[in-house]
Amino acid sequence: MPRNFKQEYKTQQERGEHESRMERQRARRKLDAKGVTRQGKDVAHVKALSKGGSNANGVRLEAPSKNRSFKRKSDGSMK
Repeated sequence: MPRNFKQEYKTQQERGEHESRMERQRARRKLDAKGVTRQGKDVAHVKALSKGGSNANGVRLEAPSKNRSFKRKSDGSMK
């Protein structure tokens, strides 16, 4: 069964995840425009988007293992 991308997009908007996704995309594009090679790295926000951060707070390149390894609460959110 093929993925229903329209439904996924609608669900993402209902959950309020759309703006965070766009913020991440803008951060990646900004680094690409500067000519930064980000191959094999993640663009990490200094203050996590889920904690109220934005691109204005700053971004940096990190190894994927470091950027994706935060302590979590039982509901899956960051501590």
